[in-house]
Amino acid sequence: MPVKWIVLGLAVLMYSMIVIFPDKKSWSACGAAILMIIIRSFTPADSFFSLIKEAGTVLINWDVLMIFVGSLVIAELFIYSRAPAVVADSLVSISPNVGVAMVLILVMTGIISAFVENVATVLVMAPIALALCNKLKINPAYFMVGLAVMANLQGTATLVGDPPSMIFADYAKYGFNDFFVFRGKPSIFFAVQAGMIIGALFFYRVFAKNGREKADIEKETILSMVPTWLLVLMVSGLAAASFIYGGISLASGLVVVILAAAGIVWYRFIRGESGKKTLDLVKNLDWDTALFLVGIFVVVGAVSSVGLLEDFSVFLGRLIGNNVFLGFFFIVAVSTVISGFVDNIPYIIVMLPVAQRLAASLSLQNELYMFALLVGSCMGGNLTPFGASANVVAVGILRRQNVKLGFFQWLKIGLPFTLLTTGASAAFIWFVWT
Repeated sequence: MPVKWIVLGLAVLMYSMIVIFPDKKSWSACGAAILMIIIRSFTPADSFFSLIKEAGTVLINWDVLMIFVGSLVIAELFIYSRAPAVVADSLVSISPNVGVAMVLILVMTGIISAFVENVATVLVMAPIALALCNKLKINPAYFMVGLAVMANLQGTATLVGDPPSMIFADYAKYGFNDFFVFRGKPSIFFAVQAGMIIGALFFYRVFAKNGREKADIEKETILSMVPTWLLVLMVSGLAAASFIYGGISLASGLVVVILAAAGIVWYRFIRGESGKKTLDLVKNLDWDTALFLVGIFVVVGAVSSVGLLEDFSVFLGRLIGNNVFLGFFFIVAVSTVISGFVDNIPYIIVMLPVAQRLAASLSLQNELYMFALLVGSCMGGNLTPFGASANVVAVGILRRQNVKLGFFQWLKIGLPFTLLTTGASAAFIWFVWT
């Protein structure tokens, strides 16, 4: 049997295991990566050790991993500082009524999530949402759904918002600034904001009935501004590295890692937190996703090297023909549906080269189809309660509050929100990039 079909079989098996055992996704990805290295070492052109070297130096993108892990540390410290909670309290105090207050909190959740990991954003905003709902005797279910889906939505907007954005940036050679303006045109950030505006209007319609009285909750105080400055420096450093080097570079990764290390030193020795708390902060980072990325980089590298991605792009080209809009709609729609049920990280890694080849075959700008892929695969996670990690966390928080939220209850918010926001963002991309 040709190596190509063995690699395909292993990739399908890995995806199946990720769907069946999502809590063990890093084991599935890393296991598949090791098996693919072993299988490919049987070919005359490769040896086991040369493939190990290739995986470590070529396939695994250490710059992306440095940005991912470093930004997680800075996000944790930002949450620890209570700065987001203080800003949310201020929004509540200036809101004319409860409905506006709830929408502003959701919008703020999205804005924070553009720079802070989605799950962390939901965790820091959840107590504020629950306190407001308890005070007003409101069922918190749909508010918590709103936190999750708005966090997922804006996670697409910047390079540091979500792993798929980092992967896209690395593949397309996008720097931090390119997410805002690319070749003189408004880029993916503004496409996401089109979706955010529609999403905010949708939630105002949902929450407008919660009363016209002014909301009031107990206010927090900021522990320290240092984590906020670290976040600002991270964004500024990435923007500067993007301007100087273009795309994701070693400089980008080092900026984030150095700031994260400085934050840990500040937390331990200046804030005076115990060694145990410092170790717990590091241990509780999302190492599972980091290992998952390592495995996926190797698996997709193997899939690409045996020609499977090229075969798939040829197949899609035949299916779509010369119909540019059909290709665009197909990528958005299929990506949205798949990402509602399957982890979007391996999907987007596999599909980026396919989308690029498909755009090239139709003499289009690559951004048209690659942006369509990014929007569909990131926003599609809002469809279901298990489509994104932030969704799972939101449901878990509700469960601890003795509030049950089933699959079809989630769909009442998740389905229309996904259709509206994805449609608005996709329309923006179509009119700007065709």
